[in-house]
Amino acid sequence: MSETASPVRDVGEADFAQLVIERSRELPVVVDFWAEWCAPCRALGPVLEREVAARAGKVELAKVDVDANPSLQAQYRVQGIPAVKAFRDGAVAGEFTGALPPAEVARFLDGLVPSEAEELAAAGEAAGDEDALRRALDLDPRGARAAGALARLLLERGDAAEALALVEPLAPTDFALAGLAARARLQLGDDPPAEALAAWDGGDAERALELLQAEVAAADGDRRELLRALMVGLFAELGPASELATAHRRRLAAALS
Repeated sequence: MSETASPVRDVGEADFAQLVIERSRELPVVVDFWAEWCAPCRALGPVLEREVAARAGKVELAKVDVDANPSLQAQYRVQGIPAVKAFRDGAVAGEFTGALPPAEVARFLDGLVPSEAEELAAAGEAAGDEDALRRALDLDPRGARAAGALARLLLERGDAAEALALVEPLAPTDFALAGLAARARLQLGDDPPAEALAAWDGGDAERALELLQAEVAAADGDRRELLRALMVGLFAELGPASELATAHRRRLAAALS
């Protein structure tokens, strides 16, 4: 889905993970849980669409018909409609229920629009621009996206010590960052899984995960735990919709049991 795509989409159970969860890692996605028979929904819908359109490129709107998608209604505990939930980085970041006045809807959306640091982080990650990522971290030293993207650049070129210092304070809050911290420790050790990491950096995720499964099977103690954390981080980077990640997550759980 490109930056120029419509900021308003109808979304259902089949594409929610891709168009909401994964997309929200790039920019905020506001989900309007509604139904045709609901008068407050029909009042709120045009307000949301107008305000989202005014912020096109910075936020998107996904409309979920609860009658057609009962499992999403249940999963997100929607008990009354209209219910609006905003997603950022794959998780709910804000919500409200009921048809709020336009000014309150506008304030809600303004609270979701990326900050200057977040915009720099997104641009830097997309372009592999180290300077932009460092500027983003100057503005927000705890910016997970910028930290992760910069750490990946550093690890790929062998600067594991700086990468570790960058992500270790944030690792407890994010599986992907914890995976990067584990990778940094492995690269700083005597026997890093170099072939697997080269495959991952080269875009061959399937080969990388196969090699890491073999590494886990042969390892024990601290090394095994670092390999586990690395793989969990890679699963997070692949995203919840990845069949490859799902298959390897199951294999890893079996190997560790």
